[in-house]
Amino acid sequence: MKIAIFGTGHVGAHVAHALCLQGLAKEILFFDTKSEKVISEINDLNDAQIFFPHKVVLKQGEYSDIADTDLIINSVGKIDILVETGDRVGEMKFTVDAVLSYIDKIREAGFKGIFVNITNPCDIITKICAEHLALPEGRVFGTGTGLDSARLIASISKRTGLDPKSISAFMLGEHGNKQIAAFSSASVNGVPLNELAHFSKEELSQIEHEAIRGGWVTFNGKHCTEYAIALTATRIVSAVKYDEKKLVPASAHLNGEYGEKNVFVGVPVVIGKNGIEKIIELNLNEEEKVRFAQCCEGVRNNEKDFFQKNKIQ
Repeated sequence: MKIAIFGTGHVGAHVAHALCLQGLAKEILFFDTKSEKVISEINDLNDAQIFFPHKVVLKQGEYSDIADTDLIINSVGKIDILVETGDRVGEMKFTVDAVLSYIDKIREAGFKGIFVNITNPCDIITKICAEHLALPEGRVFGTGTGLDSARLIASISKRTGLDPKSISAFMLGEHGNKQIAAFSSASVNGVPLNELAHFSKEELSQIEHEAIRGGWVTFNGKHCTEYAIALTATRIVSAVKYDEKKLVPASAHLNGEYGEKNVFVGVPVVIGKNGIEKIIELNLNEEEKVRFAQCCEGVRNNEKDFFQKNKIQ
């Protein structure tokens, strides 16, 4: 695959490294406002070529290279804002303008591939990208609650001793503080979780809290998260490259699913060569339905408030 990465900070660089190690890319284009950073990352990765499954062409990208690019990963950001605010929504004061500075150039360059957004706030930025790129439904989506769901599974595994790869559980909604754990649909190789582990309401609340706040535990020590989010993204790339029809959480456009419209949020989806091929509607209990609806409304309000405050059309 020919892949372009926009933003080569902690996340973008680790995505590139993971793509190379897993043999998912034959060519990677790097786009960043800091040219010296791009040169350094390319040089570092080129030094490691003998350790990759196959040779990967690595180069600083030009928009003229975009038309035949198979997939774009968007990972621009400004970590100082997250340090200051402690809330991914606060990153909008940088990321919206940053994305708007190049997203139309991508469309005008003739890009027709798959666009995967990591940039925060993930759900709102994904919606902006989808509106500007005007690609077919399902070809623009975000990593959303993919990593949060991995954290949820890790927390359940820690308490039960069960293999995390046997556990199926999803965080839903925004990639942020209002997301919810869909415990009613959690299972272990098809067996409902509540038949194998009898958690109290307080324990379930703590598990959910750990999934939501897990990223901040990482962030507090090194002011970034990088390894796990990079692997969240490359899992998606693999599903597209090999047409895996893989069921994963992602920030997807809801058009009636879960009773919601005009919002991108994290839900289970099936990903193949065409991007999101199907949205899976979990059978939520009544409490989860209410909380999910509140979460979706929160995402819409955050977007509306920001654009009204900053008078952005």
